[in-house]
Amino acid sequence: MAQPFLRIEGVSVHFPVRKGLLQRQVAEVKAVENVSLSLNRGEAFGLVGESGCGKTTLARTVLRLVNATEGAIWFDGQNITELKGAALAPYRKRVAAVFQDPFSSLNPRMKAGAIIAEVLKVHQYSGNVNARVIELLGLCGLSDRFADLYPHQMSGGQRQRVGIARALSIEPDLIVCDEAVSALDVSIQAQIINLLEDLRVRLNLTYLFIGHDLSIVRHLCDRVAVMYLGRVMETATSEELFDNPQHPYTRALIDAVPNPDPLAEAGREHVALKGEVPSPLDPPKGCVFHPRCPIAMEVCRTVEPSLDILTPGHSAACHAASPPQTN
Repeated sequence: MAQPFLRIEGVSVHFPVRKGLLQRQVAEVKAVENVSLSLNRGEAFGLVGESGCGKTTLARTVLRLVNATEGAIWFDGQNITELKGAALAPYRKRVAAVFQDPFSSLNPRMKAGAIIAEVLKVHQYSGNVNARVIELLGLCGLSDRFADLYPHQMSGGQRQRVGIARALSIEPDLIVCDEAVSALDVSIQAQIINLLEDLRVRLNLTYLFIGHDLSIVRHLCDRVAVMYLGRVMETATSEELFDNPQHPYTRALIDAVPNPDPLAEAGREHVALKGEVPSPLDPPKGCVFHPRCPIAMEVCRTVEPSLDILTPGHSAACHAASPPQTN
């Protein structure tokens, strides 16, 4: 089998908490804990979970904006975890990001054309910069007149298209989409999702897509990982995960998605999760989800479950879902 295009191996990200005059470390926030995932070239991989579960921190670690405390990240066969300075430059040219808020992620004092051109100049583009800017805007469904507009002169969807054009300017292989459509109106969300799908096919892009809206993740992504309190709870193909969820947290997330049919929604029973998400400063012992789990057993309170393969391509970290051990 071909090696995964992006491989995340046992990555943990901890942030120190310091207090006092001497700023001594008194605790640490365990934002990501022992996460292992793999992405194939050309696929869209979704990361879902509640706010604060570590999705964005993991994405920023992949982008090398945050350093991993433990573990390694392999990109196209190269370990990029310890790269620094000039050695990191070739990787920077192959990965890009599309951020959640298209207004705050664009410089309000620069026109759209200058925003895109800046990236080309930083990466020493050898061609005609202005022509390339117009080409990128057209690729994202914008006419050349948008090159002379400031971010405040555009709608949210148009600003996000500029953000996507900026990400495409370096001809990346991997694009991290961090809640790329959550700040947009529903009708505009559909347009941006269709644009991302079209670009993935045309340019053979690989997406790491972070989202809250499970319906969008189901539509766009080939495979999905569910995160909770920095851990991966379940991974599967999009179809398998939504049709046959094995982890109680995954079931709760899917159950929270409203049914567009009002009659079906009115007759549906909802099982709301009890309690609040624990603090990553002091995560629970055993399974971190057990304080809120409706089917928690005694073993869940003391033994942390491993991410076991249930069927080919479908894994879950749950004692109730784990396959029986054989001697």
